[in-house]
Amino acid sequence: MASNPEPVSVLFVCLGNICRSTMAEGIFRAIVSQPPYRSLISVVDSCGTGAYHVGSSPDSRTLSTLADNGITDYRHAARKASPFYYFSMSSSLPIDVSDFSTFDFIFAMDRDNLRDLQRLQQRSGGKAKAKVMLFGEYAGRKGAKEKVEEVDDPYYGGRDGFEAAYEQCTRFSTNFLKDVFPDVEA
Repeated sequence: MASNPEPVSVLFVCLGNICRSTMAEGIFRAIVSQPPYRSLISVVDSCGTGAYHVGSSPDSRTLSTLADNGITDYRHAARKASPFYYFSMSSSLPIDVSDFSTFDFIFAMDRDNLRDLQRLQQRSGGKAKAKVMLFGEYAGRKGAKEKVEEVDDPYYGGRDGFEAAYEQCTRFSTNFLKDVFPDVEA
């Protein structure tokens, strides 16, 4: 009989924390709120690398895309990744470098976000446990780096960009859970 896996914590990061990272968080929360993953995820959160929308709700197009796909109970206030402040799940304060030792996985939506996170992670003084990576590494395409997908920022585009982000975040979430918990049947 297999032992119970340890719960993991996940942080999603984009630029403004109102489109991509909030969509990923909403999707991921919906998936892991159901068996068999409910007890396997300890914390799910999201933040941004820029301070453009701190305290704001997710973009209305993010919320409508989630709602159109059955996710209607998601609530969030945007926050910014910062090397100077600590946050709690109930606040909208920016994060601290301590998040690199708090979260198991920190997922960037694109390569610019990843570079920003890697720079911030260097300030953790080698105490980081988080695996910082592109969420698109779970695109489901094994092999060359070119097959790693970025989640394009849909902010300045139309509804189709939000639909594409929804599809990607759903696929990446499912693939991540299958990879981290291979013995769990969904």
